[in-house]
Order: sequence, then structure tokens, then C-alpha cells
Amino acid sequence: MTAQDSDQPDPVLAEVVRSGFVESVHRGSLVVLGADGSAILRAGTTDQPMFPRSSNKPMQAAAMLDCGLELEGRLLALAAASHAGEDFHVAGVREILAGAGLTEADLRCPPDLPLDEAVKSDLLRAGGRADRVHMNCSGKHAAMLATCVAAGWPVASYRDPDHPLQRQIKLTIESLAGEKVAATGVDGCGAPVFAISLSGLARAYRGLVLAGAGSAPRRVADAMRAYPAWTSGSAMPEATMMAAVPGLLMKAGAEGVCAFALDDGRAAAVKIHDGTRRAVPPVVAAVLSDMLGAGEHVAAIERVLAAPVMGGGQPVGAIRPVLAWGDDPPAPPAVLADGRAR
Repeated sequence: MTAQDSDQPDPVLAEVVRSGFVESVHRGSLVVLGADGSAILRAGTTDQPMFPRSSNKPMQAAAMLDCGLELEGRLLALAAASHAGEDFHVAGVREILAGAGLTEADLRCPPDLPLDEAVKSDLLRAGGRADRVHMNCSGKHAAMLATCVAAGWPVASYRDPDHPLQRQIKLTIESLAGEKVAATGVDGCGAPVFAISLSGLARAYRGLVLAGAGSAPRRVADAMRAYPAWTSGSAMPEATMMAAVPGLLMKAGAEGVCAFALDDGRAAAVKIHDGTRRAVPPVVAAVLSDMLGAGEHVAAIERVLAAPVMGGGQPVGAIRPVLAWGDDPPAPPAVLADGRAR
């Protein structure tokens, strides 16, 4: 949880409604930046350090390009991914490693099963098991290894915070966020994770989409937007929203974090303080719907917004956003009298 600016708890950003009854709430923080970079909405704690977790990956990938990594297109998107473990993700990780003269044995992320439940079930039915290449951060780790080979740096110690690669990643994050890294921790994959504020995270995503053509940050943003399924997975909400909205860059992180930016520089970042993933897509979709206004892309976003709550195998409610938009809030998913989401 982020530090608190005051003794007041951060606001409720999402409610879980079952059969017309609010049974749970998710508190969090949110910041939205306008095209000029000014904050047009703040909710909760936005200027205290937090770990963006995998939302840092686009900045990590940009740093790797500046250090000599030679990846483009789908493989560059994979370098910034929390992938679902689909066959094309695994093949891409192996391609990055092979291009650097390395193998799966060089990866230092922990063994894991695919992030996507259906893909995981298929792997287990086929006799597969947890391994490093299926771990959702293996694209980032393969790219880190390839960067070390390109730069002539030690390979085995690439996760060390004092490694030249990690020092450059820290500097890149600070440059894009417009603030100093407040703390260094160990991410779930074993690589360093650098703490910045939620406002800094939104500024970083704004910087990624507004960077000059051909620059490392812009190359990462363009690759992720061109290959959204490579940054997460074919059935993931991030890929759905990025495919629906031209110019949208989005990356979620563990513990309820997500950041995104539109190509005109509008950007936002959200943190759900209990770390629950389920509240993130509806909140992000609500922010996007309001930012986009009426238009052809909003219908796809609203499909993500209507996150159903199930009972007896049927929808009986929804996870709905609760955002302080003043007099003109985005409409949450309606709940019928019998509790079904409309």
C-alpha cells in the first residue's frame, strides 16, 4: 500500500455488487493527466512512493534499447510484456535468447505456469509443468540477457541492482517519471523494482507516447501498441482495450497497478490498495470511457467495464467503478432489480 498523505483513507474506486447489494469495496488512488501534462483528476494518494511492479516494464525496455538491445516489433513488445504463456509468447522468448546465443538455462526468473488459465490447463493436460520460459516476465528477462550480451556486460548477475543494466534502467525511469526513485525492491520475477509515485508513473507513460519518433521510449510504445497481444495475452483486458483504441498504450502491474496513455499525451495511473486485480479493468475502463467521450471505441471499452459477479453460474451483479468526476461521471454498469448486470 502506498503511504498516506493524511489520516483519511483513500477513496473507494470500485464496488462489488451482488444481487443489488454492495458486498465489497476496493479503495485506491488515481491520477489523470491532461494533454498538457497537468493533473485534471486526483483521487487518494498520488505523490508518495509505490512499486509500479510490471507497469515499469516499458521504461525498462526503453533503457535496454539505449544500452544496445536490438529488438523490434513483436519481440520488443514481448520485452515489455507480462505475457500469458501462449505458444507464440514462448516461441518469442526462445527467439530472443537464441539471437543472443543463450538458452532457457540462462534465465533467472523463477519457474511458473502460464498466466492465462486456459493456456495453463492445456499445458498441464499435455504433461507440461512450471518452467522459466512460461513465467510471465520471461520476455523481459530474455531481453535483459540479450542487452548484457550486446553491451559486453556480465550475464549471470543481470538481476543485481548494482549491475550496469539495472543502474541504467533506474536512470531511465527517473528521467521519464520526472522524479528520483525512492526505493529499490525485488520484483516477483527476481529483477529489481524501482519505486516512484503514481503521478510519476502517469508522467512516464505520457513521456513514452510523446517521445520523438525513433527514440527508445517511442520505439517501445509503438511496438506495444502495434502488438497488444504480445504485451499481455490474446484474452487479456489490456490487449482488448489497446486493440479497441488507436494510439492507446497500457500496461498493468501486480498488486492492482495499471498505467496508460493516449497518443495526444493524456495519461493516467491507478493503484488498488488491497492489490486485487479484479477491480483494475473496470476502473481503467471507466477512466478511458470518460476521456474518450462518445465514439466508436467506447463500446469495446464498456464491455470490459461490465465485469460480472457470478452466482450459480450466472451473472448476478457487477464490479462497478466509483469515481469522483464531479457533475458528469461516466455511467457505471447498470444492475437490474434481480441483480443481473445490464
